[in-house]
Amino acid sequence: MDSMPESIVLIASGDLRLSANRVCWPAQQKMEEAVMAAIRREGREIVRGHQADPAKGHGFIDSQKRGLEVFRQIPPTAPLIVAEAVWQYSYHVLPGLLTHKGPILTVANWSGEWPGLVGMLNLNACLTKAGVKYSTLWSEDFTDDFFLSGLRRWLGGEQVVHDTSQVRSLKELKLPARASRVGAGIARRLKTGKAIMGIFDEGCMGMYNAIIPDELLFKAGVFKERLSQSALWAAMQRVSDEEALQVRAWLDAKGMRFLTGPNPETDLTDGQILWQCKMYIAALRIADEFGCDTIGIQYQQGLKDLAPASDLVEGLLNNVDRPPVKDPQTGRVLYDGQALPHFNEVDECAGLDALVTNRIWRKLGFEPETTLHDVRYGETYRSNGSEEFVWVLEISGAVPPNHLIGGYAGTVSERQPPMYFPLGGGTVKGVSKPGEIVWSRIFVDHGKLKADLGRAKVIELPPEETERRWQSTTPQWPVMHAVTYGITRDQFMARHKSNHIQVAYGPDAAGANLALAAKAAAFKALGMEVSICGTDNGL
Repeated sequence: MDSMPESIVLIASGDLRLSANRVCWPAQQKMEEAVMAAIRREGREIVRGHQADPAKGHGFIDSQKRGLEVFRQIPPTAPLIVAEAVWQYSYHVLPGLLTHKGPILTVANWSGEWPGLVGMLNLNACLTKAGVKYSTLWSEDFTDDFFLSGLRRWLGGEQVVHDTSQVRSLKELKLPARASRVGAGIARRLKTGKAIMGIFDEGCMGMYNAIIPDELLFKAGVFKERLSQSALWAAMQRVSDEEALQVRAWLDAKGMRFLTGPNPETDLTDGQILWQCKMYIAALRIADEFGCDTIGIQYQQGLKDLAPASDLVEGLLNNVDRPPVKDPQTGRVLYDGQALPHFNEVDECAGLDALVTNRIWRKLGFEPETTLHDVRYGETYRSNGSEEFVWVLEISGAVPPNHLIGGYAGTVSERQPPMYFPLGGGTVKGVSKPGEIVWSRIFVDHGKLKADLGRAKVIELPPEETERRWQSTTPQWPVMHAVTYGITRDQFMARHKSNHIQVAYGPDAAGANLALAAKAAAFKALGMEVSICGTDNGL
């Protein structure tokens, strides 16, 4: 292919929230300067496709409307770089990228300061679902050989292809008989008995990749119940203070700590927690009313302007041991002795995954708590002469306490960062317990449901190292120190088609291997194209 004849255009998608864009803008500027310098050292011209807005105090594309305005000014065949040092809403730029005729490169800085890697992974997944060709790169300082060699290939007109030799099709592997039997049985019962996925407003934060087309869900026996966050808010009004205080008292008795203060604008307050307890009760009651087997709450837009964040609610719902909630008419305990799988940010791919995981793990007699994390960051950790790459998996405050060291007693709730959540709300914060996990991701690719599964271990790092990683990311949120088996940092980034990763614990390595195989069998029987990633999975 011929090298690119035109000047390269750089754009940056950002948040919808002005406060987040303003706070994160300096990091984005620093990253863009490094990317542009690398391009210019290769003898190429690069220009920014949109100017910073002095009145807003940032230079991000901050809405779909703004994205359309920007793309009208970009030559349709220009080589285009989407540079991300922050969390971004993919739908701001997706309409323009869908019809752009020039080569596209997504780039993120390898930093935990803001979720730039998370934002880029989401954009990559959206482009994959939409069938848009793109290349992708990442770097700590944009001077390393990995980045520069990939950049030179892209500048030379090539699509950048990364090593994904860790990926094997399930078709090439033989599953253990018990795992096949369990997985196929779960899939058969799901398709014949069917299940309802409750969705409190679709499309959180423009995550096009997180929406599964109904016709693909139908094949798996799952049907959407489209609910509204306004209905959730209305139901919260009908929950009494007394009922909400009973939930709070239950959590206090379990040893969960709430770090409260007097200023609601910066501190977590008892009033915020009270409303979160009301949301927890209301969500269970609505889920029961509509027969939901799993639910997701959008919350990031709309609800955040009415109520404290829903993360505390989400973490509790995913835990088997949680405050009891009764039907107000009959007194029946709702979902008694069960987790109600919740998928953060209405990520339907994670919702389908959580539903299947819950049923597989329960059938095997394993603890069924499951959650999704953001793939936030990672570093090599060196100790006693050895080293391994340890991922920082970190969701915005919602994990089941059973996943944390000490359970409820090891859990602390802190106020959500004001730049994301103006009305506050407490998180479920802690350090994930050491153990063997199965990770997975369902994604949509060219109209097909696909699933990747792999194995990893969660390790416990020294407290000072955990704190350092927290301070370099978001210290109010729960953290998981994960080591993927047989997958390097760059292999994972090259393959993963989401900002989210689903995780569930096995009782030990053998149990986790069995669960992975059963889950793979279930996914296959539900019509997905399944791949096994990495090693140490028993297959």
